[in-house]
Amino acid sequence: MKAEIIVVTAAYGHQQIAELGGQLALLPIIQQAGADGVEIRRELFDDATLANLPALAEAVKHHQLKTSYSVPDSLFCDDGGLNPQLKHYVEEARQLNAQRLKIALGNFTGDLATEQLRALLADFDGQLAVENDQTEHGKLAPSQHFFAAVSEAGLPVSMTFDMANWCWTQEDAEQAAVALGKYVSYVHVKAAVPHKESFRAIALDDADDSWRTLLAQLPASAPRGIEFPLAGSDLTAVTRHYVTLLRNV
Repeated sequence: MKAEIIVVTAAYGHQQIAELGGQLALLPIIQQAGADGVEIRRELFDDATLANLPALAEAVKHHQLKTSYSVPDSLFCDDGGLNPQLKHYVEEARQLNAQRLKIALGNFTGDLATEQLRALLADFDGQLAVENDQTEHGKLAPSQHFFAAVSEAGLPVSMTFDMANWCWTQEDAEQAAVALGKYVSYVHVKAAVPHKESFRAIALDDADDSWRTLLAQLPASAPRGIEFPLAGSDLTAVTRHYVTLLRNV
């Protein structure tokens, strides 16, 4: 069985999304491109959409797509405590009928707040999928520490493996794949190249083949999210091209 292909709305760029009319306007493009699901981004919401998430959930369902929900925040605060906003994010994910809630790790000091976290996730049918972000908290060592603790506690928490974020943290992505692969339930497919003093994401057709090697080391059953730039005069055709590519890799 081939992995599901999910299109991350942010791949179209904030300006282009705004010009098209918001994330809702992307749903027919993503459906017509043959994708299985969409990753909705909280940072792209306006107040009206955030206040009526069930309507967005219905629209996603109407377009026969599954939902992932990405929140630009972390599971743990700077002081190591569980993020008090997490309960709101879980409720939003529940209203969206999301299969997963994606969030960054933050400052995990070793205290999982196990029972509090278990209680927060009890009414959520999806999975909390913690991503390696571009900060020091997204590096390999804290990720290993966290997922080992989660596994031992038996919490319904897995990993979103962002293939390119290891560039920003200056670590070996293939080493990370070997170390963390057993925890991965979702893959953000992305390639990046040096840009000024940092990196920038690029389309797979503009990248070398290292992304293929890395993807092959990750669970074949994990849904694959397109998070690299999607641009062109025919967005449906461009999206379909990459949906087909990732489905057949």
